Amino acid sequence: MRTVLHNMKNKLKKPKPMNPNLPPLTPLTSPWMHRLVADFELQEALVQRWQSPLNIHHLGAFQENCREYRQILDTYNFNSRIFFARKANKFKNLIPAAVDAGAGIDTASFRELEQCLELGIPADQLISTAAIKEDRLITLAVTHGVLLILDNTDELEHVMRVAAHLNKQAQIGIRISGFNFKGEKLYSRFGFDIDEVEAIIHRFCDSPEAGSQLNLRGFHFHLDGYSTAQRGAALHQTLDLIIRLNLKSQEPVFIDIGGGVLMNYLSSQQEWNIFQETLKEAVGGERMPITFGNDGLGFTLRDGEVEGSLATYPYFNEYTKESFLKEILETPDASGNTVAQRLEQEHRELRLEPGRSLLNQVGVTLARVVHRKKDSRGDHLVGLEMNMSQLKSSSADFLLDPFVSFKNPDPQAEPVAVYFTGAYCLERDVLLKRKIQLAQLPKPGDVVCFVNTAGYMMHFFETEAHLFERATNLSVEKPDGPYQPQDFNPEK
Repeated sequence: MRTVLHNMKNKLKKPKPMNPNLPPLTPLTSPWMHRLVADFELQEALVQRWQSPLNIHHLGAFQENCREYRQILDTYNFNSRIFFARKANKFKNLIPAAVDAGAGIDTASFRELEQCLELGIPADQLISTAAIKEDRLITLAVTHGVLLILDNTDELEHVMRVAAHLNKQAQIGIRISGFNFKGEKLYSRFGFDIDEVEAIIHRFCDSPEAGSQLNLRGFHFHLDGYSTAQRGAALHQTLDLIIRLNLKSQEPVFIDIGGGVLMNYLSSQQEWNIFQETLKEAVGGERMPITFGNDGLGFTLRDGEVEGSLATYPYFNEYTKESFLKEILETPDASGNTVAQRLEQEHRELRLEPGRSLLNQVGVTLARVVHRKKDSRGDHLVGLEMNMSQLKSSSADFLLDPFVSFKNPDPQAEPVAVYFTGAYCLERDVLLKRKIQLAQLPKPGDVVCFVNTAGYMMHFFETEAHLFERATNLSVEKPDGPYQPQDFNPEK
């Protein structure tokens, strides 16, 4: 046990006991997840047939999310469209499921667009927002009349050359950035600066020659983070831009706000707050570590003081779908007109491209236990038949408690705290940085169930290093009742 020196007051803090208890983070779950997680024989049959890890998707939950968005937007008196951001999950079966539920598909690469076209998705249900648009992607999009979102003059010139060669008119949107918010410009590496884009649009889109090759359909922006106020301000500034442009030959009809709609993963705000406080105490040396190597997940210790903030997704949120969009749409401009009022009055269509929130309660990842060991620190390490790229968040960690399905549950067993480790030959291949408390120590053959992994977890960073095969993706559509192995379908 040690004390911590306060760098400002130059006095010793009273040391706290080294508490070994781990704060839980209980995930929100759905009935279909419970039926899967509670059935070890089913899990064992699926893993035996398809190997570990396995990604299970519930298509009904996905389509319900699509319908909820549609219902929310239909309460407003302006046109709107939803596009599923395909980059959030690569499972092909989600594509027709999204279109059947009334959503289009936002593609971010040549292969994503090609797959959609091969599945027969109509061009007017597709857009391409790819950050890098090589010649084959541009050619494919222009050939089929798929909307391209462009954000630099090189892309504009390239699209014009391809359109001229194919003797087709390219369907385009212009991505803009650099919005003014509270006296500062909002940075994004994507898009034309809003203060410079007018001249570019007039040069490329407002002449008879350009009009034969480029059809400007609307505007798009990408804002990092989750601020509703910033999105509201950006919408007003884009509406102002359209008025200033007063294009003679073309009339942009939509504004696309991208994604970033918050969702909630956790059942308890209190657990979320306690976890953060406990993590800070561990980083400050006031209690036993709760993360591998006492990783602060964004918190750091300097001169005896814990600094920084949690560098993960905000896993507990009160503002999701309806309330998140409402805050954006009720943002007023200087005259008191809200975004929703202006979209209606000026006859503009609102578009958005949710990925994560459309995949809420849609996915579970199953992984088989291979071994157990203790490391030199005395920590239990449970090795799983998967690797870190197959459950990797775009932020510092995935902060949900998993479930363990034990082949032989032992009610007399002592609880145990473990880290789950993966198959890569890297010291840092620890699947969850957080130490997890379990009812008993898992044994080889038991199955760990990570819930709500469909959005930006199972696929976003997945690799084939060491020549490991990628995880098999399965879908289930059965709404209720016990599952059988034949109810789960592989990728089409």
